[in-house]
Amino acid sequence: MSVLVDLNTRLIVQGLGEAGSFHTDKAIAYGTNVVGAVRPGKGGQSVRFEGETDHSGVPGRPDRYAVDVPSFDTVSAAVAATGANATVVFVPPPFAADAIMEAAEAGVKLIVTITEGIPIMDMVRVKRYLEGKPVRLVGPNCPGVITPHQCKIGIMPGYIHQHGRIGVVSRSGTLTYEAVKQLTDAGLGQTTAVGIGGDPVNGTNFIDVLELFNADPATEGVIMIGEIGGSAEEDAAAWIKANMRKPVASFIAGTTAPPGKRMGHAGAIISGGMGTAADKIAALEGAGVVVAATPSDMGSAMLEAMRRAGLA
Repeated sequence: MSVLVDLNTRLIVQGLGEAGSFHTDKAIAYGTNVVGAVRPGKGGQSVRFEGETDHSGVPGRPDRYAVDVPSFDTVSAAVAATGANATVVFVPPPFAADAIMEAAEAGVKLIVTITEGIPIMDMVRVKRYLEGKPVRLVGPNCPGVITPHQCKIGIMPGYIHQHGRIGVVSRSGTLTYEAVKQLTDAGLGQTTAVGIGGDPVNGTNFIDVLELFNADPATEGVIMIGEIGGSAEEDAAAWIKANMRKPVASFIAGTTAPPGKRMGHAGAIISGGMGTAADKIAALEGAGVVVAATPSDMGSAMLEAMRRAGLA
């Protein structure tokens, strides 16, 4: 099985600029079913994507692809015409919040927002708007979601992924890729990898994804990659201790960061003595999680967690 995306995912793209076009092409090459694009003022036109198939993606396809993606003026028009159930947002930061809310209003169930730099107050407005709606937002400022050999939504390199046994959830895009590569090299593979993003106000959080992996029969273990700042990792540790039935490994980035310094992500800042790496590691280890000492140890930490659970 998988979580969030699979072969039934029908994706539209909001924001088909340079970055959106590049990654849409990579997604189609991987085998993702891209059914439309939202391009205000250009409804009725189409954009052709063609090239060599990425055979690390959905299997059984010809060596080359040629897909004409239809354009629509609004998300609601795209959904009505294509039956889209997911969208990926590449819209520039000043307009991204409105794009997310337009997708939710149109009934899109999964909204993956790649855009970096959305103002915090805009995301506060988005969070309030989404309350009570049957919508899942992943991101913003995230690499996306991938179920190997089924569907890729986002900017991650498809070829490092391999269908397997481990769920991946991470605040960091780069460390997501590093963990995925190590899991692939270790022969564990991934069920689904979810980048939740590093902004202080986002949609899906660690616990949301842990719940999905805990309920997914194909996921045998989970690796969770956190970083300094906020309390998301401590909250996840408490949830793991109370609820998780599967082995968990983790890595916390920023162990050498001095207090008060922002470390890349908007949410990765220690303030008032809260959100330190030491506190997060202690909370996770107290919940039975195997914590990797360095990024290069993430794969071996997952193997150790699986071994302790009798699964490796």
